[in-house]
Amino acid sequence: MLRMFKIQGQLLREEAVNTDELKVSMANAVWIDAHEPTEEEREGLNIFLRAELPESDDVEEIEFSARYFQDNEGIHVHSLFLSPGEGGRHNTVTVAFLLQDKRLITVREGDLADFRLLRMRARRGQVPIKSPQDLLITMFEQKVENLADALEDIHRKLEEVSHLVLEDKDSELEDAIDKLAKLEDSNGKIRLCLMDTQRSISFMQRYIRDNNELNETAREIKRDVDTLMAHTAFLFDKINFLMDSTQGFINIEQNQIIKTFSVAAVIFLPPTVVASFYGMNFHIMPNVEWAHGWVLALLIMLLSGLLPYWYFKSKDLL
Repeated sequence: MLRMFKIQGQLLREEAVNTDELKVSMANAVWIDAHEPTEEEREGLNIFLRAELPESDDVEEIEFSARYFQDNEGIHVHSLFLSPGEGGRHNTVTVAFLLQDKRLITVREGDLADFRLLRMRARRGQVPIKSPQDLLITMFEQKVENLADALEDIHRKLEEVSHLVLEDKDSELEDAIDKLAKLEDSNGKIRLCLMDTQRSISFMQRYIRDNNELNETAREIKRDVDTLMAHTAFLFDKINFLMDSTQGFINIEQNQIIKTFSVAAVIFLPPTVVASFYGMNFHIMPNVEWAHGWVLALLIMLLSGLLPYWYFKSKDLL
């Protein structure tokens, strides 16, 4: 799908795409958003731009030279964005930016919240921009804001898990470990996106040196990223603490079960010895002809079991 945006009164506005006059729409657009473009749409963009849009394999390259570079087509930036996944986890999606003098082109897979929010703000006239460079910086500024919101959500969920582990005596600790594993994974993905944003902003600053306003915005974004990076480190520490605490409580519960079985084995050991002794079938056994001998054996067995139980109870081992 192709979406076209243009500047009206220094505000970003989305315009309807006329398939019959697609080239005209492209020529007037300051931002062309190619969301999972079809082969036909990709070919049309290649012809209009006189450039080859990056393929999925090219976008996923991790080398710096493959993610940030400039050529005859324009300035290329391939940046990671956070995407919600299944089961409470997050994924990362790489968005390819192509910045030219008159327009910005984005190529992406998946429905990202950052772009959805930007479209909604554009409809309400809340995205003031002056140039494609301004729009690109605005996108990264909003990206950092969304990552900050995601970190706040992780912190809130950690507070819930903390109550579950440290205060709720009837909690299922195995469920807490599962939640902590998901939060650790999401926190790692957010940190990866923040690190990528640092690299992206540093690269783009080379080409906006003459624009003091954009330079100052870029520096503010980097300061925000530094703050959020420190917050991710704090969340990692908190997750590790809760994970260690959860495993410790599980070990305590397991030790308590093992202790109970051990005490039970010791309590039932003397009666077992008595029963084994009187269960020997030898004619020379004492009182073997006694009619009520079994009563005495039961009493001895009961007494030999009660004495260890009383001892462990007096020592608070039960």
